[in-house]
Amino acid sequence: MTPAIAYLESAGVDFKVHEFESFASKGYGVEAARELGLPTERVFKTLVAKIDTRRLVIAVLPTDRALNMKALATAANGKRAAMASAREAERATGYVLGGISPLGQRKALATFLDSSALEHATIFVSGGRRGLELEISGSDLQSLCHAKVTPISRAVSAA
Repeated sequence: MTPAIAYLESAGVDFKVHEFESFASKGYGVEAARELGLPTERVFKTLVAKIDTRRLVIAVLPTDRALNMKALATAANGKRAAMASAREAERATGYVLGGISPLGQRKALATFLDSSALEHATIFVSGGRRGLELEISGSDLQSLCHAKVTPISRAVSAA
């Protein structure tokens, strides 16, 4: 059991656990969608970003989209946003990259949930380790994380 699952159980909300064997060295959310046979817009990634070079925040958005740094900075009442280092992300959340869950983190960080999460009956987020996804309603995730729901993603441009 991971801290994310323990947190959901103690909160008494409905959720489902989905497991698969993970072999990815990056692109964990896309791997989860493929392995579970899900559309990528229902599988959400959890990213740790820095606002104004010092304050860490959580951004939760679909795996088929990119984080809009300007939108995140604005939502977090900051001027600039940038990705946190892997070390900072792991230290703050207590999870390893590819398994960072928005739930049950070591340190409560301000959380920003992409507004598209509320367009689906349920979404999938990391359960706290690679190969472990939790299916939960977007509104339950918003409530449990005290998340601000706002558009923080943008389409990934083709190279």
